[in-house]
Amino acid sequence: MDLLHMAYSGPRKKKPRQMGASMASSPHDVKFQDLVLFILEKKMGTTRRAFLMELARRKGFRVENELSDSVTHIVAENNSGSEVLEWLKVQNIKTSSQLQLLDISWLIECMGAGKPVEMTGKHQLVVRRDYSASSNTEPQKTPTLVKKISQYACQRRTTLNNCNHVFTDAFEVLAENCEFRENEVFYLVFMRAASVLKSLPFTITSMKDTEGIPCLGDKAKYIIEEIIEDGESSEVKAVLNDERYQSFKLFTSVFGVGLKTSEKWFRMGFRSLSKIRSDKTLKFTQMQKAGFLYYDDLVSCVTRAEAEAVSVLVKEAVSAFLPDASVTVTGGFRRGKKIGHDVDFLISSPGSTEEDEQQLLPKVINLWERKGLILYYDLAESTFEKLKLPSRKVDALDHFQKCFLILKLYHQRVESDNSSQQEGKTWKAIRVDLVVCPYECHAFALLGWTGSRQFERDLRRYATHERKMILDNHALYDKTKRVFLKAESEEEIFAHLGLDYIDPWERNA
Repeated sequence: MDLLHMAYSGPRKKKPRQMGASMASSPHDVKFQDLVLFILEKKMGTTRRAFLMELARRKGFRVENELSDSVTHIVAENNSGSEVLEWLKVQNIKTSSQLQLLDISWLIECMGAGKPVEMTGKHQLVVRRDYSASSNTEPQKTPTLVKKISQYACQRRTTLNNCNHVFTDAFEVLAENCEFRENEVFYLVFMRAASVLKSLPFTITSMKDTEGIPCLGDKAKYIIEEIIEDGESSEVKAVLNDERYQSFKLFTSVFGVGLKTSEKWFRMGFRSLSKIRSDKTLKFTQMQKAGFLYYDDLVSCVTRAEAEAVSVLVKEAVSAFLPDASVTVTGGFRRGKKIGHDVDFLISSPGSTEEDEQQLLPKVINLWERKGLILYYDLAESTFEKLKLPSRKVDALDHFQKCFLILKLYHQRVESDNSSQQEGKTWKAIRVDLVVCPYECHAFALLGWTGSRQFERDLRRYATHERKMILDNHALYDKTKRVFLKAESEEEIFAHLGLDYIDPWERNA
């Protein structure tokens, strides 16, 4: 979350633009002749612009006082690509396809590195797809795509290419704070707002862009407007500086610590993990003890290479007892994410008996214990009942047998140099969740465990409100026909619900 790290732009006062001699500074050697920069004053202010120009020149960059044909890069702050092009149009300045429109973060990174850094997607200012079509006619209208957006995440395609990070990051902080305070109503308000913005193929640059977008109530729109105008939200800033939020964020980062424990520690006056660990009067669960013992490993991200190495371990162990079993990575990694906090696996076997399924995880755990790979485990037995109706709760947990464990992953098993390694340590503690489900439930369990959380919430809401059906990780029940609807694949479940199939990598709602 970078909202607090955004450079302060000073009071938002209109000042006459100063150019030419008044902005001239002492000459500096130009190290990078191929780059000619122009820093846009719009939304930045004269003083800050002058400071950045002088700083860039000291670092060897050529920065022009005025825009000219020689400029190769325009650098702006809190402006979209469309806004920069609109400004150029008002100035009667023609643009070329060679002109780079970049966010100020690129220039700051360049100055930090002492040389030009690679321009990536996060640096390039977004020009709305409809800009070129509308720029020569009437003022821009909200993209027609907005009118087709569904209130349900399961009817939207949401990839990892988020064009509205500045807004969604803000909403997720506010949602997390509501979750810490157990305010379910506003938690959903902010999560739904973040979810719908993630699905947009364009960047919100003005309040007019929000017209017709569902899930954006007055509260959400107020936050968006404040960020557009000031570059940050005062409410988000207050939350990030709030002692209770900071404490809960820290406490819940420990494996096995939830809201009740966090509340208890906060009320006892604890504000750091070191004080908690050293307090002899506190009693910890086995899960929490493991969470503290392997804390540094568990709070570091699991890479895709590490997830793939764990996958090999799981498949080797499972196939030793059930050769025909399918082992599928679920969660964020199945949705295309490159990093995560744990690795989830769904296991099912078409030819296994109920007894085979119940004995599988204990056998796998025993095998890994003999190999010295188990650091912690918690085995939850199955309470699944075949003829029981699906749960009506959108966040209901399933009743399959599962094991939450911490696995010792040796670095030599990871086919990558990017695995986070501590000096002198040959392994890393990795959180792994194993779920075993009956083969006839595989499609429903796979859909549920793939996520995202908001996608699954909306899929179940849609089933209930739009189709008069009940969906969970076990089954799909048609209330009108009073029958269970069978499915051997996720595609069949979507078909039963009358929905277009959405691939896992488009479920990042």
